Amino acid sequence: MLENEFLPTTEEEMIELGWTELDFVLVSADAYVDHPSFGHAIISRVLVNAGYKVGIVDQPDFHSVDDFKRLGKPKYGFLVSAGNLDSMVNMYTTNKKLRRVDNYSPAGEIGKRPKRSSIVYSNLIREAYGDVSIIIGGVGPSLRRMAHYDYWDDKIRHSILFDSGADMLIYGMGEKQILEIADNLKNGLDIEYINHVPGTCFIKNSLDELYDYIEIPSYQEICDSKEKYAEAFKIYYEEQNPILGKALVQKHHNKYVVQNPPQLVLNRDELDWIYDLPYQRNYHPKYEKDGGIPALREVKFSIVSARGCLGNCSFCSITFHQGRIVQSRSHESILKEVNILKNDKDFKGYIHDIGGPTANFRQPACVHQLKRGSCKVKQCLFPKPCGELNVDHSDYLSLLRKMRNVEGIKKVFIRSGIRYDYLMADKNDEFFRELCEYHVSGQLKVAPEHVSNNVLKYMNKPSKDVYEKFVDKFYKINEELNKEQYIIPYLISSHPGSTLKDAVILAEYLKETGYVPEQVQDFYPTPGTLSTCMYYTEIDPRSMEKVYVPKTVKEKKMQRALLQFSHRRNYDLVYEALTTLNRWDLIGNSNKCLIKTKK
Repeated sequence: MLENEFLPTTEEEMIELGWTELDFVLVSADAYVDHPSFGHAIISRVLVNAGYKVGIVDQPDFHSVDDFKRLGKPKYGFLVSAGNLDSMVNMYTTNKKLRRVDNYSPAGEIGKRPKRSSIVYSNLIREAYGDVSIIIGGVGPSLRRMAHYDYWDDKIRHSILFDSGADMLIYGMGEKQILEIADNLKNGLDIEYINHVPGTCFIKNSLDELYDYIEIPSYQEICDSKEKYAEAFKIYYEEQNPILGKALVQKHHNKYVVQNPPQLVLNRDELDWIYDLPYQRNYHPKYEKDGGIPALREVKFSIVSARGCLGNCSFCSITFHQGRIVQSRSHESILKEVNILKNDKDFKGYIHDIGGPTANFRQPACVHQLKRGSCKVKQCLFPKPCGELNVDHSDYLSLLRKMRNVEGIKKVFIRSGIRYDYLMADKNDEFFRELCEYHVSGQLKVAPEHVSNNVLKYMNKPSKDVYEKFVDKFYKINEELNKEQYIIPYLISSHPGSTLKDAVILAEYLKETGYVPEQVQDFYPTPGTLSTCMYYTEIDPRSMEKVYVPKTVKEKKMQRALLQFSHRRNYDLVYEALTTLNRWDLIGNSNKCLIKTKK
């Protein structure tokens, strides 16, 4: 079980474990951190728990094949991960400029990973070993499993299976898939014939052996027509159902990419098992000389309570990776982890976060989800909470109370995000009150993203009035508790649907509330999301209606500047935006003006 060992990253470490050959080699673009917040740690631990020998090639030198040979040729194959983040998002800002820090590398050093890591690594492995089995997975490949718009190249790219030359792609959270694939390989089945595993994709030369599938518009069709791209995305979007979803097929020239339906979500016992595995909960000791891995600091004393998100925001990839069916761990499993954290020499008594994609989701949206999966078209929370939605914070509240009562725990914070429309739909204020009293560290971060209802409808976010009622209630409760705490809203500029007029509406709201955001996120068109489809096609695939999309550099700068209108450096951009709209009423010396008149 390797209770007290890191997995081997060198031949010497293999020898120390008494291993002469590995079953799988996992190649990761992230530094090796054996912690359950890192995908490579979970997949490797799951396989080792099942009796397989796994080694880690972390951040290999991608200028030659040498590093890919450091652990030898594995018995069953290579597993390739581009890391916890999409490799291109990790490397580039929204403006396509190289980032200055890579939090998943030693000391935050950049240059340790190549662009499009999964493709580069897979091709180097193929060069080194020829016909060895290669399986790619993680969030990057998950969102590139079909032909997709690529923001960095500004074009349609093939399924990543073609560019990488991999034999198979695992999409979503891959624990069930990798175990089934490993057992098939162990039993002598060639990877070419492992076509039955849910949550996987592969390439076929013909459709002769397939059945019960939907063929979506081909690579060539979506290259030629944005309407066809939107049509293909609509089908893809609606079939992300692990219970009723169909297999999807997309033709690429003379071959076909096949996507099996999503894998069933883990039940509570399975999820507990994943997080109870014997992680070292630290980075590999070889990184000590560099000062460690910055990304670990954010999660070392945080606990994952749940997976999946029923919120389904248009710009978020969770719908296509973790899915819309929420799964949660038992209280016992989480409290066991609390006690493990207590024994860490660096622990100061503070749990930094207890949550997931959305902290206050702990159960499936309704009784129907576990029988039929998520609804194909209807949303759980948008435009307002569904009548079937189970709104209940009692289980989460009970868990938090138990955590607060553990000896040695000074504070349990919630930082992974509260879905405030779900909170406001709860008629019982008990959780809201205890949230303010015990679990906010002076500032509560929430994500309204915008306040213009025109933009919010494209985001799948609640209307402005829901957010305003939440804010009023938050401050009222804090006043009753005699606490001085604040809301820090996340905001996105230039999202599809956002006109310059909408950006001014948001700026006026910020002026009215007296809040000037320190940071503003420009919309980032990451592969595979609904918002990215709208950005590229200028069509809402749900309705096939046209959508306004701010694309010019000038307009995007103006929209961003309006959100920080009081900054002197933004004056000219804000002035130009306001005069373009003839909003002279917002230029001058009155209290409602965003900027003063030009001298």
